Amino acid sequence: MTTLDWIILAIFFVGLIGIIIWVLMKKDKDTSDYFLAGRDATWLAIGASIFASNIGSEHLVGLAGTGAESGMAFAHWEMHGWMILVLGWLFVPFYARSGVFTMPEFLERRYNTKSRSFLSVISLVSYVLTKVAVTVYAGGIVFKDVFNIDSITIFNQEIDFFWVSAIGLVVLTGLYTVFGGMKAVLYTSVLQTPILLAGSVAILVIGLTQLGGWHNLMEIVRATPVTYPDHLDYTSTVDNMGSLIRSAKDPVYPWTGVLLGSAIIGFWYWCTDQFIVQRVLSGRDQKQARRGSIFGAYLKLTPVFLFLIPGMIAFALRKQGLIDFSSNDAAFSTLVKELLPRGFTGVVVGGILAALMSSLASLFNSSAMLFTVDFYQKFKKDASPRHYVIVGRIATVVIVILGILWIPVMKGLGKVLYEYLQDVQSLLAPGIAAVFLLGILSKKTTPTAGFTGLVVGFILGMLRLGLNIYYGGDTGDGFIYRLIVEPNWLHYEIFIFFTIIILMVIVSFFTERKEATSIQGLYFGSASAEQRRITRESWNKWDVIHSAVILAVVLIFYAYFW
Repeated sequence: MTTLDWIILAIFFVGLIGIIIWVLMKKDKDTSDYFLAGRDATWLAIGASIFASNIGSEHLVGLAGTGAESGMAFAHWEMHGWMILVLGWLFVPFYARSGVFTMPEFLERRYNTKSRSFLSVISLVSYVLTKVAVTVYAGGIVFKDVFNIDSITIFNQEIDFFWVSAIGLVVLTGLYTVFGGMKAVLYTSVLQTPILLAGSVAILVIGLTQLGGWHNLMEIVRATPVTYPDHLDYTSTVDNMGSLIRSAKDPVYPWTGVLLGSAIIGFWYWCTDQFIVQRVLSGRDQKQARRGSIFGAYLKLTPVFLFLIPGMIAFALRKQGLIDFSSNDAAFSTLVKELLPRGFTGVVVGGILAALMSSLASLFNSSAMLFTVDFYQKFKKDASPRHYVIVGRIATVVIVILGILWIPVMKGLGKVLYEYLQDVQSLLAPGIAAVFLLGILSKKTTPTAGFTGLVVGFILGMLRLGLNIYYGGDTGDGFIYRLIVEPNWLHYEIFIFFTIIILMVIVSFFTERKEATSIQGLYFGSASAEQRRITRESWNKWDVIHSAVILAVVLIFYAYFW
């Protein structure tokens, strides 16, 4: 990086520090203020936070890497702007009426305490061992590659720069999350989002210019057949890297699994995961929450162009001999180093740092909230609101420490975790998605059915994950292998989802329902006249028009790349 790049990066840090100081001057009055920004966030902050929280290492490293490796296949997951509309239009009224802080708390109101506790455990474990660890690990790799520093000397000791950048990222993000709470997460996102967008657009435009335009990129990727490792016993002769819809025989992304399978993961992530939904819960009212979701949906249409297509550009440039990179995961950072002029590199590095910090900050804050609201308050119910804020900050510190301690394991198992990262999401999503979906669709879904769905879904998912690790990618034999390990990962996910749906319907038939009065407003058809009036007054024709535009863009994208 040049001197100009460092100056621009310094300006970014000054802006970030200014926002944090401003947030600290606005004292947190209680848990609502600390965890949900006083439930006073506007649509701009909500939408920017949704986007910035979503854009993490899996995009900067993983999404660009999959673009360089397999082309358009992963675009399904990035065209889920329509799923954020489901959050805004379908779930916002239910969450607003419940007045909950967390998703486990919502399950307690709809089902029972056991469901709340079980979802809290799943969420905390998954945050620490996957989301935090993956983000930190990838952050260390990206910054080591961008700064081109192998090691630095500290106290006469040579230390791998990976450790310096990874731990520094965690500590810095942890500090501003601990002291700033949800307000720091929301309002720094307003600064970070445009910086990330500007830097990534620069990569896209300059990369396409180097290639000679969009037409040349499409010619190269559409002339490249999709191939997979030999152990999958399949080489595509029909699909190419520009194909969005792959053959039903495709061993990784068959259309028979990817359309519904990606939607199940998207439903779980965008509509029920504390990590994302907490942005919406911080809204001033239903209008701000819904419009924040719509704004977030607009932003969600961009990652395909900002990260996945640049990965394809990196592949095309390498094929023409213009650049080279050691692994597909280094595609984005190589473009930053090789293509950008002075000044732009500093902008993009600031954007990368913004994305990583925002993603980690959201994780820290969500995890602290889950611990404080879903665990600590059960044991100490009469403490002051300020006491719970302090406990939340302590919990965040603990999560920061756990993230740092997990780095050595992540460094050693990083390749395995990246290989199975989407598998993990596909194994966590079906049970949770089914429980939330049936919970709001019908009052007939019983508390026992909800808890059973969570437990059985988690067991079926973790069983496959454990067997995948046991076999280590090797083929096996026997009934268990053919039933659980051999099926395509997306087909297995769909199997879990519908199995849980059927199981919950059966269990509900034989177990006692919850009193309808205790769950009024939490399922379809139960809202009072006043609740329906509030929801109806929270949107107008422009909300509908903007939602229709988003859906139209998604359909046009699918038609073009079909």
